[in-house]
Amino acid sequence: MDTFWSTGYANTSPAQLATAAGVGKGSLYNAFNSKRELFERALDRYDVLGVEFAEEMLSRPGSARQCIEGFLRFLVDSDIDQPVRRGCLAVNTAVEFAGQDPEINRTVRTIQEHTISILAARIDQGRRDGDVNPDLEARAFAEFLMNTIVGLRVMAKTHEGPMLHRIIDAALATL
Repeated sequence: MDTFWSTGYANTSPAQLATAAGVGKGSLYNAFNSKRELFERALDRYDVLGVEFAEEMLSRPGSARQCIEGFLRFLVDSDIDQPVRRGCLAVNTAVEFAGQDPEINRTVRTIQEHTISILAARIDQGRRDGDVNPDLEARAFAEFLMNTIVGLRVMAKTHEGPMLHRIIDAALATL
């Protein structure tokens, strides 16, 4: 997963994957029939880890705004703190494949849909708790936040924290 994340699908060689896995190329292909199958499994793993992380961050104590702000700031800060700013594997994959592969498109949409659902649930909880505008449409705002996350993860490759934090503040101002 980390190798694909750092170099992309097309730029990752079977030799790099074998080295990263600590096995020979033959063993790699015995376990995963193809580079493509391994990539799909890496995306699935990324999704599982992302869901676990989002659920943990968004279930912390505090208001919906505090939890969502903490989640967004963590994503940005972890991106900009890396020696190589690689952003988000799902976003990178969407850009790399640029709508050319329906199966990959579905996988990326599924990954994003999981995050949208978790965000919408936290916004709904905030509405029930009284710390989110009751007129706010949770699903639509969660989709807006997903769009913001995608933009932040791309911008984190070339911009610094203060600007990205201002974008987060602006995005959450209507919450």
